[in-house]
Amino acid sequence: MGTATSEHSTAPTTIPQGTTAFHGVRYIVADVERAVDFYTTQLGFSLEHQKLPAFATVALGALKIHLSGPDASGSRPLPDGGKQSPGGSNRIVLRVDNLSSAIAALRDAGATFRNDMETGPAGKQIQVLDPDGNPVELFEPAKSTH
Repeated sequence: MGTATSEHSTAPTTIPQGTTAFHGVRYIVADVERAVDFYTTQLGFSLEHQKLPAFATVALGALKIHLSGPDASGSRPLPDGGKQSPGGSNRIVLRVDNLSSAIAALRDAGATFRNDMETGPAGKQIQVLDPDGNPVELFEPAKSTH
């Protein structure tokens, strides 16, 4: 393990030896092919790699989502027997230019939303659910008033 100083703290942090870069986000899904279709046709991702029915990677710019089906190594039960499953509150956030238009297009395509559009000081957001219930936040930054 190595140590480094975070830009937000003067306390040293421990970094596992050999950690080189951000690799992606893993989402557990029930049907990899269905999830690939959702991310590529509804959210504009491209298919980077797939080994159906177990696994696929979709990408949007530098963001890679590793979609792991029931037979993927990333979906196997935990040592205590606990089952890994989709959902939860952690999520990726995608910036959009016009949130209202994005919501309308996704509604027309039959997408399911977790909440209504929320507005705060930094902008507007809503959570759309992928076919397995994993949340994806769509975010439109507030317009600068300067």
